[in-house]
Amino acid sequence: MAMSVGSPDDGEDQMNSTINTTPLVDVMLVLLIIFLITIPVVTQSVPLELPKERNVPTQTKPENIVIAVDRDGDVYWNMERLPDSETLVNRLKEKSVLDPQPEVHIRGDLEVRYESVGRVVVACQRAGILKVGFISEPPAGMVTR
Repeated sequence: MAMSVGSPDDGEDQMNSTINTTPLVDVMLVLLIIFLITIPVVTQSVPLELPKERNVPTQTKPENIVIAVDRDGDVYWNMERLPDSETLVNRLKEKSVLDPQPEVHIRGDLEVRYESVGRVVVACQRAGILKVGFISEPPAGMVTR
């Protein structure tokens, strides 16, 4: 009563249970070609000549103005706290008419928001100060002469 569909000896191939990776390799090669073509388009940028890094020792002159910004955003003229940015602009305007015009050195705390230092830079611009510099600490391994 049993029916025989086919025997393993009759020449028919057995079922293949391996995965065909050829389509997978084809898709991966197409993706690789697409990425190779599109990456140079993404990495293009406007040609600029960026400034070179340089650490120049601060020239301490009596006419230089040192403005400090602490971590809370409070602005100090030497050791005196200024109440608002208008006071800073007015004091800078008084100094901007001197000949030669003094340099402004800004010392910003490591944890201060950029916005607070930016306000000082804008105040210098409004007052007509031409030379504004930032004071920072040199890297730990750097030897200064």
